[in-house]
Amino acid sequence: MPPLRVAAFQRHPRFDDVAGIGKTLLQDLEWADAKDVDLAVFPECYLQGYAIDRSTIERRALALDDMVLAGLLKRLGGIRATVILGMIERRGDAFYNSALTIKGGVLTGVYSKAHPNEQGFEPGTQFPVFEAASWPFGVNICNDANFPETAGRIANNGARLICYPLNNMLKPETAARWRGKSVENLRAIATQTGCWVASADVVGDHAGLTSYGCTLIVRPDGEIAARATELCEGVAIFDLL
Repeated sequence: MPPLRVAAFQRHPRFDDVAGIGKTLLQDLEWADAKDVDLAVFPECYLQGYAIDRSTIERRALALDDMVLAGLLKRLGGIRATVILGMIERRGDAFYNSALTIKGGVLTGVYSKAHPNEQGFEPGTQFPVFEAASWPFGVNICNDANFPETAGRIANNGARLICYPLNNMLKPETAARWRGKSVENLRAIATQTGCWVASADVVGDHAGLTSYGCTLIVRPDGEIAARATELCEGVAIFDLL
């Protein structure tokens, strides 16, 4: 099996700016293609901006057949890398904290957070395994990392890599408490499952909240192979073997 080059993007959060995020996303993915990246990972709810209250979730949510999303996919048609993109998804009257997998501008799959800690979201119940450059991978989202059995289900389905879109934007005292714990959770998941782990987090300050950024790539033995610098935008990039 050839190496898999993964790039995990640590980015400032933006809210209610799908068009602007689309432009930034395209720029990042053009950079990724120039670096021969096979799989690009972006943060939780990155497309519309993270939300916990039902009214904001309802306002920001997009259905998978929404014309706004169709337009974004069209713009990504020339991108070589497979993309994992966090979004707020509408399905009928229900809402999900989801991550899309996209290849060549085509939506190839969806994972929805199995353990949402936001009251406005329904829990996902499926644990699919996708593929990038012949590598089987799965997705968990943020709070799922506190439930190792969720990663275990993906590993048992054949994944060699588990990707974690994150949003660790928290009250300052809580952010400080989770600064190290988030890293240790991901390292533990790698050793427990025998999988590589890649996470992509938001970073910075917003509305009195802080995220240090927990964007890293972890080897199956729990050692950190690459990490974006805390407190600033950056990319963790590494060739998985």
